[in-house]
Amino acid sequence: MLQDARTIRYYQRITDALMEQWNRGYRTDELRLYLEGYLTSLRHSDALEPYLIHRLEEEVLRFLHDTSNFVVPEPESEPDYF
Repeated sequence: MLQDARTIRYYQRITDALMEQWNRGYRTDELRLYLEGYLTSLRHSDALEPYLIHRLEEEVLRFLHDTSNFVVPEPESEPDYF
């Protein structure tokens, strides 16, 4: 569980970006590459402590592996009245 405010903001940004990429047609492998690049940039910029980046990575991977986050809702069909 993330508790640091800055880490939570990064989590929200990453998950929002992953959902946006998913809606554009990118799939799991590509999302994983995006995540790796994002985390690498956080490591190189020293934006967060390394242990916080590790926790962030664990949480985002948990989000990425949860299939219910990427389910596309099907539109409801209208009932036919005769």
